[in-house]
Amino acid sequence: MHIQDSHWSSASAVAAAGTVGAAAGNGREDVSRTTPLRVDAQRNLEHVLRAAREVFGELGYGAPMEDVARRARVGVGTVYRRFPSKDVLVRRIAEEETSRLTDQARAALGQEDDPWSALSRFLRTSVASGAGRLLPPQVLRVGVVEEGTEGPGAAPVDEARLPQQRMPSATELRLVAQPAPEPDDVGTATLLEVVGQLVERARAAGELRADVTVSDVLLVIATAAPSLPDAAQQAAASTRLLDILLEGLRSRPA
Repeated sequence: MHIQDSHWSSASAVAAAGTVGAAAGNGREDVSRTTPLRVDAQRNLEHVLRAAREVFGELGYGAPMEDVARRARVGVGTVYRRFPSKDVLVRRIAEEETSRLTDQARAALGQEDDPWSALSRFLRTSVASGAGRLLPPQVLRVGVVEEGTEGPGAAPVDEARLPQQRMPSATELRLVAQPAPEPDDVGTATLLEVVGQLVERARAAGELRADVTVSDVLLVIATAAPSLPDAAQQAAASTRLLDILLEGLRSRPA
């Protein structure tokens, strides 16, 4: 998994400034999505977006814009004409992947009556699409709980459907809640909400381990899609790893 957030903290501000600058004089918020493009400009935009998904998926969001331009076979100036800063491009890719993952979760909810089948279908579809390599950092933010800060009576953090991750301490594995997404980050909040429904249904049916959280499910997606040079080997490795992880998520009779 190559999720990085080195450029993320200022993404909202940069994105707003970049799109306003790019749309100077026409009053539109996102010229890259609303202004009709010439055929060659549209083709270049598609090449840049495809290249960005590939490069960031392989190297993480820390990869330079020059790598994106090289993969798209355009000049770096062409990339910057469409995306005034790297943060604007990163946000665009992350938003698209978050939306795609949310659609996959909704499809699983709507097309599978059995709770475990719905959850496993969502995981298999998402891992196969490679979406986990491009999840935005705020979905997978990690925190460590210090010794003595949590007690046995602590409320289950998954009730709020916030990202969690297990991290080893001196004696046990613990959970830590992270702040909710920013108010304008509707896409992230929606993803957590829909995946939370899948988790709750499977848990209520007794098919999912009681300690599994929304974050655990998202981490499965992020880690079960290794980036390997051979496509067939990558698909086989993802399938094998996901089978093992699904077994670990499933509830077993005592």
